[in-house]
Amino acid sequence: MKQAKQNNTKRLVTRLLFTVVGMFGFGFAMVPLYDVICDITGLNGKTGDQVVSVQPKENAQQSDRQITVQFLAQNAAGMDWEFSANDAQVKVQPGEVKVVSYHAANPNSYAMVGQAIPSVAPNEAAQYLKKLECFCFQEQPLEAGETVDMGIRFFIDESIPEHITKLTLSYSLFDITKSSSSATAVTQR
Repeated sequence: MKQAKQNNTKRLVTRLLFTVVGMFGFGFAMVPLYDVICDITGLNGKTGDQVVSVQPKENAQQSDRQITVQFLAQNAAGMDWEFSANDAQVKVQPGEVKVVSYHAANPNSYAMVGQAIPSVAPNEAAQYLKKLECFCFQEQPLEAGETVDMGIRFFIDESIPEHITKLTLSYSLFDITKSSSSATAVTQR
């Protein structure tokens, strides 16, 4: 009886160890798996933020179709910069290159580095918004009290479905001062 109880305990401990190792492995694999799924499906409005290899057509046919692009800005927890879109929205014809900007100001008495993370809604529209230049491609170091307008140059791909008439480009601004390589350059200026 004692031997049977010890065997049951050993099996239970072994199962629990395998469960813990499996949960750890699954948790470790979730981040890259999530990124791959989001890139493939456009889930969560991820735009990929790679340099666009597709350029707008120079001789694109001008159409009467216009798409409204709204711009939002928000600070992540712990980021106290002033951060806002200079234009609430613009109307864009598919294939037309537009330039807009966001305003950022560091009200602190010390230098900081920010990084903007974009999101597009509806999710389906993310693959048609092509950013040629964007402040979100780089870290944004700001000295104490410094103010800057940060630009985005983009176009809407002409293959965007007809039912998409409005999309929202939203940026969340994060404080990455402690983890940034730009932080040392900012403090040495």
